[in-house]
Amino acid sequence: MLRLPPGTQEQPALRTDRRGFLKATGVLALAFGTGEVLRVCVNGPTAAAAPAAAAAARAPRWGMLVDTTRCQAREGCRDCLKACHLTHNVPDLPDARHEVKWVWMESLRRTFPDTFNEFTAVDAVERPVALLCNHCENPPCVRACPTKATWKRHDGIVMMDWHRCIGCRYCMAACPYGARSFNWREPRPFVKEQNPAFPTRTRGVVEKCNFCEERLALGQSPACVAACKRKAIVFGDLDDPTSDIRRHLVTVRALRRKPALGTLPKVFYVV
Repeated sequence: MLRLPPGTQEQPALRTDRRGFLKATGVLALAFGTGEVLRVCVNGPTAAAAPAAAAAARAPRWGMLVDTTRCQAREGCRDCLKACHLTHNVPDLPDARHEVKWVWMESLRRTFPDTFNEFTAVDAVERPVALLCNHCENPPCVRACPTKATWKRHDGIVMMDWHRCIGCRYCMAACPYGARSFNWREPRPFVKEQNPAFPTRTRGVVEKCNFCEERLALGQSPACVAACKRKAIVFGDLDDPTSDIRRHLVTVRALRRKPALGTLPKVFYVV
């Protein structure tokens, strides 16, 4: 045991015990690990955690239903795609290798390859259908992002922060639905009608559908939903039994893309 020289008093600031030391180092580890400043509260949760927990409890769980039997895409309608891309300043690049897309069209055969058989009518399986980010309940892209540039909100929307994106494209490799695009070129010169209410992006970042979170904040439906004249796209709170989407889902046979992967997409399709 270390002894102090005669006449020397022990400094109070240096006195501690094992329990106090472990508590202090544990708090510091949490603070550095989460990147947040933690406020120690002896009698309960921190004041900062309470509002976050309350917001999560009140948040809806947004979902979408695309009824391909009502969609007019086979007649060449692209209203949902155009509305989305105009709203979000998605560039129109001439080279297909550099295509940036938030909503795009694909045949039912390729969208649901295990659903149809060799005797299904050709006009049915080749019918085009609108695809977009599925905002999965269990999104692999979030786990893959090394900078936390993509994350899932309390309402289930999988978001992106283009300022934090370093262009590694790990999220693109992790997404099994091809829902993300990389800006190989400077996109701004290829935005024909710029919407000043929404930010443009730069070269070297990934982007995708955001479920029109900026419109939801204003009480508006997503741009693709508002643009669809045939009401083939339904949007709403999956946790609300009275919402339009819940009423539709209990009356139709709706499919999710690649359900065996366990990602639990929140975009459903009627085929």
